[in-house]
Amino acid sequence: MVIRLALAFIMLSMSAVWANDWPQWRGPDRSGVSKETGLLKAWPKDGPKLLWTFKNAGEAFSSLAVVGDTVYTLGTRGPDEIVLALDVRDGTEVWSATIGTIFKAGGVGGDWGHGPRCTPTIDGNHLYALGSQGDLICLDIPSKGKKEVWRKNFQKDFGGEMMTEWGFSESPLVDGPHLLCTPGGDNGTMIALDKNDGRLVWQSKEIKNKAPYSSIMPAQINGVRQYIQNSFVDEPAGGVISSFSAKDGKVLWSMPIFKGDSYDIGPTPVVRDNLVYMTTYNTVSGCHCFEIDKASKATDLYSKKNQKVMKNNHGGVVLIGDHVYGYSDNLGWICQQFKSGDLVWNEKDKIICSYTGALVAAEGLLYLLTDEGEVGLVAADPKEFHELGSFNLPEKSTIPNTLVTSKKSKIWAHPVVANGRLYVRAHDLVFCYDIRAK
Repeated sequence: MVIRLALAFIMLSMSAVWANDWPQWRGPDRSGVSKETGLLKAWPKDGPKLLWTFKNAGEAFSSLAVVGDTVYTLGTRGPDEIVLALDVRDGTEVWSATIGTIFKAGGVGGDWGHGPRCTPTIDGNHLYALGSQGDLICLDIPSKGKKEVWRKNFQKDFGGEMMTEWGFSESPLVDGPHLLCTPGGDNGTMIALDKNDGRLVWQSKEIKNKAPYSSIMPAQINGVRQYIQNSFVDEPAGGVISSFSAKDGKVLWSMPIFKGDSYDIGPTPVVRDNLVYMTTYNTVSGCHCFEIDKASKATDLYSKKNQKVMKNNHGGVVLIGDHVYGYSDNLGWICQQFKSGDLVWNEKDKIICSYTGALVAAEGLLYLLTDEGEVGLVAADPKEFHELGSFNLPEKSTIPNTLVTSKKSKIWAHPVVANGRLYVRAHDLVFCYDIRAK
């Protein structure tokens, strides 16, 4: 009896410690907002305490998933793209597994960096990861990645069409019994697989656009389960946002979002009730807020003027209360009214980015990360940009970006807040900070 009570206490304690895992891209619900509490409300002059640094993650823009006592990410080693598992306590490598060969990005993409872009998804004992050449794998976690449950390839198995500059960049979504992905191409833009064996459940046939760089957002709109995702069409060149029925992949609604280059489509959509917010890197039509009625008709609520307010490359945005926060290329860090799209405030001179910035949120706080390695803590306050601390990462990656040789190793992986810790990825470097209130 005593032993059973002791075990129950240990399990209860573990569940309390790990109550705020970050099992996939942008957190448990893909909103980029953690439900964690008990965090520092301001940082010391030199920032929060650095707990550990891992220095062998390789070249990648992948963010991190944190579940229990393990941090998962993708990286490179030798000629391969790999899955990495690290111990949350000290950052030591626990195991690694090969996804496929390294993708060498072409054009402008190649100038900025190679390797994987996806964040792994953890679901029970399974890890799902997508390599930038379309290798989709399911690994058994208890075997420390040695057991490959199943493997597919976007191009060979589903007729997927790779973006020539960046490759496949989305992070897989687990929803119930299914794994959702976006291979794009003539066989259909989105697929649903049986998450246990990789069997194709459905492939959407109505839209056959190219895959985007964004990830799928699940939603329940007007009582209908659906998946919101972007895609790209060559003629006339431009981006599209669409909703696919979770039941069979049928397209429920679809709207054009911009005309221009494919790399404009990076951020994941944000959903609240029957409103879908989307931002891109397009100068003319950077952001939209679509209202979806009961007949699945989408109406853009933003004026042409307000569509230009948020021009977000791939750092993402978060929705807190009635306001959207993120980095806009022409305005700096901004606060935008969600339903109207009006600009509330912008800040260019603090927590400065040279190209783009990423963020996540927790407990009414914004965790900002610039592409140059500055990390900032800011209140999610629609009244003003209220800085509560900042610091620079103690090391910079030596992995070069060849487009601008004087500005190396742009940091594009999104930060993560999980179980009282802040994680920041800078190519081969992973930093872990203690952000718990004492």
